[in-house]
Amino acid sequence: MKKIGLALGGGGAKGLAHVPMLEILDELGVRPYRIAGTSIGAVVGALYASGLSGARIREGVRKMVVSRRDTLREALRKTDALKWFGFLDLEFGRRGLLKGDKFIEFLYGKMGVRTFEELKIPLRVVATDFNTAEQVLLDSGSLPDAIKASMGLPGVFTPVARAGRVLIDGGGVNPVPWDVLDDCDFVVAVDVMGDLDPAGPPVPNLFRAVLGTFDIMQKSIIAEKLRRAPPDLYIRPAVRGVDILDFRRAEDVFEMAAPAAQELKQALQRVL
Repeated sequence: MKKIGLALGGGGAKGLAHVPMLEILDELGVRPYRIAGTSIGAVVGALYASGLSGARIREGVRKMVVSRRDTLREALRKTDALKWFGFLDLEFGRRGLLKGDKFIEFLYGKMGVRTFEELKIPLRVVATDFNTAEQVLLDSGSLPDAIKASMGLPGVFTPVARAGRVLIDGGGVNPVPWDVLDDCDFVVAVDVMGDLDPAGPPVPNLFRAVLGTFDIMQKSIIAEKLRRAPPDLYIRPAVRGVDILDFRRAEDVFEMAAPAAQELKQALQRVL
């Protein structure tokens, strides 16, 4: 068997498109040799590396997210979803709106592991050093701290202080980190950045403009990386019109990612 490396990119709620890809790996019996993740890709990657199947992650998302398709009764039955009110962990200051501590604690209660060393699949998490603009690769020690750092979207989550560094979202330097999997024989990169809805508002509000600008920057980085050194297999689910924090559209994202999941399946069947 080839050593398969799996790189999961950032993109907020669009990152739920990673889940159908993991289900394909499970269907084919493919176990990655190593996973690398940025932001939401680090979150999903950590869940998978802990031993949760793609199907279990999908079911967990459904329990946690109140979909726009849910009736009020269905929403109230989702006890995990109601815990989102406790996840807010607001910090109205200069560093960000959300601290993220409560969400991380809930997440790792589901996983049952707290360190990289406990994971069943080795994981590398990408963050950005705010002061030096350098990539920081995290692969040992506290898993919650690493994930919180990698998902530190500027203006939304507060930065994380770790080992003398101030860390923010890894998307600032490496949105889809396939290049950190150089010890693998075949690398699959999943880019979930997606596209804006052409029929969206002609002038975005301040919050959407800031997040949209971060998206544009990440897409530019990905394009340059593809030009210089592309991965062995590049998968880009056609996620359209989903905002970074629009987790209520989980089912829409799963549906939009389905064709790309089949593309992944066919490509892996040719290679393995």
